[in-house]
Amino acid sequence: MPPFEGWENFYVIVGSSAGALIGLQFVVITLVAEKPTSSDGKAVHAFGTPSVVHFGAVLLLSALVSAPWEGIGPVAVLWGLLGLAGAAYVRIVARRMRTQTAYRPVTEDWWYHVHLPLAAYVALLVSAALAVAWTRPAQFLVGASALLLLFVGIHNAWDAVTYHVFVRRRERPDVEP
Repeated sequence: MPPFEGWENFYVIVGSSAGALIGLQFVVITLVAEKPTSSDGKAVHAFGTPSVVHFGAVLLLSALVSAPWEGIGPVAVLWGLLGLAGAAYVRIVARRMRTQTAYRPVTEDWWYHVHLPLAAYVALLVSAALAVAWTRPAQFLVGASALLLLFVGIHNAWDAVTYHVFVRRRERPDVEP
């Protein structure tokens, strides 16, 4: 029996959502890139790129657990590596947030760009360690991690778009609101 039997619809929905949202991010970044300032590049790496990375992680995770594995061990190693890479990436995001100068992050930004994604990636690591002994709880941790990363990405993408529409456009005298 495949390790994630019964989860097919969940991962089809979550993975498809992540893939579609990656495409929308490309459209949005094209639309808001009319006249970037010199400090926008660092801010995009701190606030925009992580959304695409988290959506990509959800898409990859959905593909991994949907493959017809014989047992849970090999796929658990792979999602554990994804958790490790994601946790390392969150450290990079935190550094980028501290060093960019286009925007001063508030508490909500730290929660949605650092703390919550880190929790999701650490949960992937923990679930990988538990997968063989406690398969069912590990499966739910993987699903919860995927959902958390998806919702974090949605929040952050929305936050970035509303910032550009309602704050940045008003700061530029050459653009009408």
